Amino acid sequence: MSSGKIKVMVVDDSAVVRQVVSEVLSKDPGIEIIAVASDPIFAMSRMEKQWPDVILLDIEMPRMDGISFLAKIMAERPTPVVICSSLAESNSETMQRALAAGAVEIITKPKVGLKGFLHESAKVMIDAVKAAGQARLRTGARPLRPAKPVQVSPKLSADAVISAGQALGGVKTTEVIIAIGTSTGGTQALEAVLTKLPRVTPGIVIVQHMPEKFTEAFAQRLDSLCEINVREARNQDRVLPGQALIAPGGKHMLVKRNGAQFHVEVVDGPLVNRHRPSVDVLFRSVAKCAGPSALGIIMTGMGDDGARGLLEMRHAGGQTLGQDEQSCVVFGMPKEAIKLGAVEKTVSLEGIPAAIADFQRRSSSI
Repeated sequence: MSSGKIKVMVVDDSAVVRQVVSEVLSKDPGIEIIAVASDPIFAMSRMEKQWPDVILLDIEMPRMDGISFLAKIMAERPTPVVICSSLAESNSETMQRALAAGAVEIITKPKVGLKGFLHESAKVMIDAVKAAGQARLRTGARPLRPAKPVQVSPKLSADAVISAGQALGGVKTTEVIIAIGTSTGGTQALEAVLTKLPRVTPGIVIVQHMPEKFTEAFAQRLDSLCEINVREARNQDRVLPGQALIAPGGKHMLVKRNGAQFHVEVVDGPLVNRHRPSVDVLFRSVAKCAGPSALGIIMTGMGDDGARGLLEMRHAGGQTLGQDEQSCVVFGMPKEAIKLGAVEKTVSLEGIPAAIADFQRRSSSI
């Protein structure tokens, strides 16, 4: 028995995927593959003998599709599930259903060149499994053993996209802005927050770590549930009250100021903190152009993206909040921001809408 390792089951109808994924994940000393299965029916029989800590799951499979299997797991014994599917590229609506059913991470895989892609994406896959292994499901799942600290290679900071020069937003404007950054567990957390906000809410800009071609459908789903308007950001969109703009997957989003008005720039650029879009890039841009006219909120997610940018927001006079540990799926991002002194106050997920309303009231009274 391997003490402290994350026990993983791989469920995919492709023998190549099962073999390569198992090889890739097994190279990490903190991960153990305990079983593979070609479809959910075989998986259920294996799980009667040993239950995994994390399940890596395809969507299209014989006898039972992945989303039906996911829903069954969450109803019977909630377990962190990472979706690894080519449908993430071609059918983002299906991926929305997977997230709604309880998936904690999404990995896209191409329909061609699969073996090479899986080897090239080894780090992404290992990080996704470790994030899932740390996830605290809010549906009564048993606590998992914490994963060993992730060993990461040197990473680019927000300097790669936006300079660390003096902030330009020291003067308070007539408009205020709210910037939110999140990752693992963020899709459900954002839904919980945004659906509670009234239409009169200040303009919101959001970075949610998400695969390319996926954020548009995510924004559309939120838009159908919320009083405020929610959509994927386009270059030069104005940040308007009653609207939330979500950074497109695969692009960085920055906020710029023109007089008293804010707008976004959607740009290419290198990975920052191993992410594109990066929360640090968004937060630093808000610090520079909005200063005391901004509220920054860092929510559930693995890693430290956003911590330095939130600190810059606080130094520029903005208000800063971090989601508390109890309500996070993964406490990594808020924890790192707290360590840096970037967070003025921690709040529960349920308390974030009220904190936004309080920011709005205080801003309008100044």
